[in-house]
Amino acid sequence: MTTPKRPSWLDSPLLPKITRYASRVHVWIYRRTRGRIGAQLRVGAAFGKPVPTLLLEHRGRKSGKTFATPLFYITDGPNIIVVASAAGSPENPQWYYNLLAHPDTHIEIGGARRAVSAIEADPRERARLWPRLVAAYTDFDSYQSWTDREIPVLILEQR
Repeated sequence: MTTPKRPSWLDSPLLPKITRYASRVHVWIYRRTRGRIGAQLRVGAAFGKPVPTLLLEHRGRKSGKTFATPLFYITDGPNIIVVASAAGSPENPQWYYNLLAHPDTHIEIGGARRAVSAIEADPRERARLWPRLVAAYTDFDSYQSWTDREIPVLILEQR
C-alpha cells in the first residue's frame, strides 16, 4: 500500500498568512469567551468528533515577543500533551523552537490559565503517547506519513 502524499495546497505560499490570521482570530475569540467558543474544534478528521483545543503561550526565541497558538491536546495524568505536527510539513512549527528555547510558559484551557514547563517526549514516551494522540485526532497519522521528520510530542508539566 502506498502512502498518500502531502496535499500540494498545504504548501501554498498563502497558507501561512491565512493560518496566522485565523489563529489570531481564534485566540481572540477563545479568550473573550473563556473557551466557550474555540475549545473544541471540528476540522479535518475531527469534523465528526471535536478535539480539545488549548492556547499555548510561547516567547519568541529571537524577538522575545509573546505569542499564543491554538493547539489540539490530550491529557496524560496531570500532564498536557501537544504535537508539533505543522500538518506534516518538512519543518517543525516555530512554537516548537520557541518552547525549546523557553520551556517555562503558560497554557489556557477554557478560562483557566496555568504555568507549565515543556519537555520533549523521549522515544519510549512518544511511542506510548502516539496511539492516544492518533485516537484523539487521526490526521496526526497522516501528517507523520507526509514528512521524513519524526513529529515531536511535547509534555507540558504543571509548574
